[in-house]
Amino acid sequence: MLPSDIKIRTADVLDAQALLEIYTPYVKNTAITFEYEVPGVSDFQQRIENTLKRYPYIVAEKGGELLGYAYTGVFKGRAAYDWAVEVSIYVKEDKRGLGIGRRLYEALEEISRAQHILNLNACIAYADKHSYRE
Repeated sequence: MLPSDIKIRTADVLDAQALLEIYTPYVKNTAITFEYEVPGVSDFQQRIENTLKRYPYIVAEKGGELLGYAYTGVFKGRAAYDWAVEVSIYVKEDKRGLGIGRRLYEALEEISRAQHILNLNACIAYADKHSYRE
């Protein structure tokens, strides 16, 4: 069960380094990010700023430690898709399985509902042990 002292809040560019530390193992050890190289801190700051112009970018925090983060973004570039978003959620490796991802998703649902978003979509990738990069 997720501790009740987990705080969900809007991400800030000052969180970029901690968020990048959560993200890095996903880039290095899996195919789920669709990235081959770990981005830099300034790139991550820009991603946060750009996302927050229109969509939520949130973090799960406990006692100043960032445990995970989530955001939504453009699902498709055409106007008919304006009421749909793509969801991304990342949880710190040693904090997975505690319900943090669920809390982040529920918060995104609530925010998206307030934005009149009708569909939340996820692009989920699966990589078996033979498809990992070395």
